[in-house]
Amino acid sequence: MGKLRAGRLLSAFIAAQPAYDLVELMLTAGLPARLGGRAVEAFGPGAQRLLKDDPWRLLQLSGVEVADADAFARAAIPGVLQADSRRSRALVGWSLSEAARDGHTLCSVEQVTFDLQLHRVADPAQAIADACAAEVVESIDSVVDSGLALARYAEAERSIAEAVHRLTDTATVIGKIRAGKRRKSDVIDPDGLDPVQRSAVNNALDHGVSVLTGGPGTGKSRTVATVVREAERAGKSVALAAPTGRAAKRLAELCDAEAMTIHRLLGVQPRASTSADGTSAVIDFSAGFARGREWPLDQDLVVVDEASMLDVELAAALLKACADGTHLMIVGDSAQLPSIGPGQVLADLIASKAVPVVELATLYRQDAGGAIARLATAVRGGDLPAVDSPDREVVIVPARGSTECAHRVVQLMTDSIPRALGIEAGQIQVVTPVHRGPAGTIALNAALKAKLNPPPTNQSFGRFDPGDRVVATANHLEATPTGFANGEVGVVTKVADKVVTIDFGSGPAEVGGKMLADISHGWAITVHRAQGSEFGAVIVVLPPEAGRMLSRPRVSTALTRAERHLSIVHGAGPAVARAVHDVGSKPRRTVLRDFLG
Repeated sequence: MGKLRAGRLLSAFIAAQPAYDLVELMLTAGLPARLGGRAVEAFGPGAQRLLKDDPWRLLQLSGVEVADADAFARAAIPGVLQADSRRSRALVGWSLSEAARDGHTLCSVEQVTFDLQLHRVADPAQAIADACAAEVVESIDSVVDSGLALARYAEAERSIAEAVHRLTDTATVIGKIRAGKRRKSDVIDPDGLDPVQRSAVNNALDHGVSVLTGGPGTGKSRTVATVVREAERAGKSVALAAPTGRAAKRLAELCDAEAMTIHRLLGVQPRASTSADGTSAVIDFSAGFARGREWPLDQDLVVVDEASMLDVELAAALLKACADGTHLMIVGDSAQLPSIGPGQVLADLIASKAVPVVELATLYRQDAGGAIARLATAVRGGDLPAVDSPDREVVIVPARGSTECAHRVVQLMTDSIPRALGIEAGQIQVVTPVHRGPAGTIALNAALKAKLNPPPTNQSFGRFDPGDRVVATANHLEATPTGFANGEVGVVTKVADKVVTIDFGSGPAEVGGKMLADISHGWAITVHRAQGSEFGAVIVVLPPEAGRMLSRPRVSTALTRAERHLSIVHGAGPAVARAVHDVGSKPRRTVLRDFLG
């Protein structure tokens, strides 16, 4: 080994010494060594000092249980007491973080108190007061009742409301939709829009913020394309964006204009993990974006599609980057699943009545996508009718039990659909509500890989091989040359030197190191991961174990991922109809609607 390389290795070893010391503490506490690496990633090089000063900061990492943090505290500070105020204060934030994982940005004082008592905090009221004094938690009086919120989410929702009012107050009229003359008997104008769709166009041109919602086949795409056309006719610049690369690509095709992910529109940058003074791991929601209040977007009109996927932090960053006078048109299906992250931005905007909202309800897509659109519209209204599709656009495949469901899925994807309908396996996506079990993503991906892209017999590439379909399970916009977002589906094109090159809808990305942990096989994906994307053909599998998870939004989201063909492998019995009829969206507690009022 040469002197230069030896010097570099020594320098790297010395620089990593704090991480090694932290790992040693983790092992002493009986915790996995990899948790030390995660802590260093989250808190930076000073992680060991921060955690020795306050061991319960460990609870800020996802997946860390209270018992884990307690064990680490005993290893880091021998003789530390369970009644330590740092513990009780941290548990308040942990309780709210657990609620945020279920989508809530607001939690009742009673629920937090119950969680604290469950973990043997003697004085919950004092713990809550300490957390509020540390400005990690905020007490909020909403219209319904008072509650507690993590400061980052409260600030995000407050910022959204302030920006909505700012854009509303500063907007000037872009113009009115221009169309040819029509007879009084005409339902649709020569430009292809009905009166309701025209009102949505005029809302976008007249108001600073407007919302367009509606199910598939109701003309949202045509309406958005008209907004873009009219704005450009008026000499205004337009930005088109969506939460995922696949959704952005579809939006670009529909409007015949450039579109990109919201992250790329805002100029995503690597995010710092700690605050400026190195004492906190709480990250400001707008950190990591080049565009913001100091450098706003240049466009006069911003159109965001698939807005049901917007969580409060991404929405706040987007609205903050809109300059005074910008028109923002928010488009999405309110019947879809809400965002993976906390909040329900689209639903709260609609419910607040703070901005003009148009809901398209008339179903026009009868030839292209007729059966799929009709079924989705019925489900959106709480009904599950018998399928009438002689052209086999929608096919119901009954199955008994999860094992038969899995067998039917593999058969459909590898043989029946390609042979009968001429749709290649590469254009077919399997969507399931579950990860585990024979009809979950894990088992289905293993079975489909064995059929569609078995590993080479003469060489081993590890977990992924060229030709594998994969899905991203986290955002990595820093990947080169093109980043990727959570939920994006791509195909592996190359595996070399422990780096996997993946062709996503938004472009290629080289994935290696720890980023590989956020890539999974993607022939079968969950309903939430499929949200925001459309595929040529979709196989929706509903196994018996999915019954308890089903709801009208989950079923509706699954069915509307298909463009040309939908096969439904039905093994959940009456649970599906019951869910569509009776189980609406799981309520999320948020405060955005109050801030908008």
